[in-house]
Amino acid sequence: MPWRLLTRMGHVVRFATEQGGAAAADQRLLDGVIFGQLGAAAEPRAFYAEMQSDEQFRAPLAWADVVPPEFDGLILPGGHAPGMRQYLGSELLRGKVAEYWELGRPVGAICHGVLVLARTRDPTTKHSVLYGRRTTCLPKYMERSAFLTTAWRLGRYYRTYPAYVEDEVRAALRDGTDFVRGPRVLFKRGTETDAAPAWVVEDGNYLSARWPGDAYLFAKRFAALLED
Repeated sequence: MPWRLLTRMGHVVRFATEQGGAAAADQRLLDGVIFGQLGAAAEPRAFYAEMQSDEQFRAPLAWADVVPPEFDGLILPGGHAPGMRQYLGSELLRGKVAEYWELGRPVGAICHGVLVLARTRDPTTKHSVLYGRRTTCLPKYMERSAFLTTAWRLGRYYRTYPAYVEDEVRAALRDGTDFVRGPRVLFKRGTETDAAPAWVVEDGNYLSARWPGDAYLFAKRFAALLED
């Protein structure tokens, strides 16, 4: 969703992976997590197919080659399952994120992507860069519900780490009131014309969202940050 909106607005969206190799979505999410259900809807699947032909997507940067001052905005996407640990646990990536955060430019994170920021330390204070910021992330009730619904067949597919995302993010904040969970929702998603089910938290140059159902609103708000 962010890629589609930002490129339509004339922005160049660059991608980055650990070694600069081609990226790919989790096929299970494209096909349906279980019995063809709980996967991506038809519209985002179509957007993903379109994105696969984008030359920037097909030739990502390696994390080590990212030069933060060259970019106007940074988006940290989400994703779950143990395979995401390559991204969520990278010290190299966190170093690049810390450098970018110091620039004060727009940063957006959605779902598990907020963990990257929670784990990124300010080099001066040694606190998380989210310390003193308001944020949301994948709520515990969503993560727990997905896990309990599918564990009988998929095991810990929906549990990337022993701790829930929300618990780890909360622990990185200055105060519990800085975490904003948003209204409870399990299935209804925001659309291009209806943002009512969606939820994002904006704190200065930082924007966060909970899950793919927030992606349309997240993309629009991030685009607005780039225009400021």
